[in-house]
Amino acid sequence: DERVLPGGTAYLTDAGMTGPYDSVIGMKKEASLRRFLTGMPSRYECAKNDVRLCGAIVDIDEETGKARGIERVNIPLPG
Repeated sequence: DERVLPGGTAYLTDAGMTGPYDSVIGMKKEASLRRFLTGMPSRYECAKNDVRLCGAIVDIDEETGKARGIERVNIPLPG
């Protein structure tokens, strides 16, 4: 849904997470699910597979400071 609004504001609802893609806030999803379902504390483990860099690149008009374009970025990183 990235777009440039009429007044020159670049808009993107959610740029995504930079980190392991198939995870819960960067942690292995199994531990997070177990913790949620049982209500018991458990140790989190960092997820390490399918790491991605997510965000946006905004083209800015240097004279006006307004956005001319916006492009979503989702780059797989070597793991």
